Amino acid sequence: MRLGARHVWLALATAPIVGFFALPILYLVAVSFKTKDDVLSGHFWPAVPTFANWPDAFEAADIARFIFNSVTVSVLAALLTIALALPSSYAVLRLKIGGKWLADVTLSSYMAPPIVALIPLFFLLKATGLLNTRAGLVLVYGFANVPVAFWLLTPFLRRMPIEIEQAAAMDGAGPFRTLLQIVAPIIAPGIVATLLIVTVLSYNEFLFASAFTFSDATRTLPVGISLFQGDRLVNFGQMAAASLAGIAPVYLIALFLQRYLVSGLAHGGVK
Repeated sequence: MRLGARHVWLALATAPIVGFFALPILYLVAVSFKTKDDVLSGHFWPAVPTFANWPDAFEAADIARFIFNSVTVSVLAALLTIALALPSSYAVLRLKIGGKWLADVTLSSYMAPPIVALIPLFFLLKATGLLNTRAGLVLVYGFANVPVAFWLLTPFLRRMPIEIEQAAAMDGAGPFRTLLQIVAPIIAPGIVATLLIVTVLSYNEFLFASAFTFSDATRTLPVGISLFQGDRLVNFGQMAAASLAGIAPVYLIALFLQRYLVSGLAHGGVK
């Protein structure tokens, strides 16, 4: 009985938190089934549900291609970020390269508003022929998220016993081999958790994508959703339908990697 009462109190305590985060999604679902007049009425649920917004959204814009571009760019950019951040954080933390100032400079670079880099990056991509390409966005996102990944990976490396690396060094393993064959497998949950976070950051990014892509072949989903806003009218129902379709890939990835995310963030990735 006491255990059952504890579960009831736990459910009552977590219900407001779950409701707080679920409410925007529920409202987005409701708007996707509303007519234009119904949206302006201010009611939460549609008075007369309509399914026209879903096919109309995919006819008005190439949503499938936008989602494909977003998934491709964000996943490749996240892999690039991990490839850069993992050896960087290991070199700074374990090999003491750069001292403490290098870590501080790396983290402080993320504090500047992204818009300050917009014009330099635009001309850099234009000069290299990567403007209006998915490869250009991969490079921009991959490098831009390195400070975040550096900051997330550092605690996992710090919690790992250094004796394991010392034993590997005594067996003749160099720093690079130790990182790949010893350190990376041990902190794998932390790497996966970091990979998921930077993937979501790239997937949701709008500023660079809107400035560096000009065609449906390269536009990402956030830019594609903005196309539903006209000069005088916003198609909220179609925008909501497109947004829900865009949420699905990220939700499935997060659901598939959930155990790695929870394990990495909760235990620091050290078994």
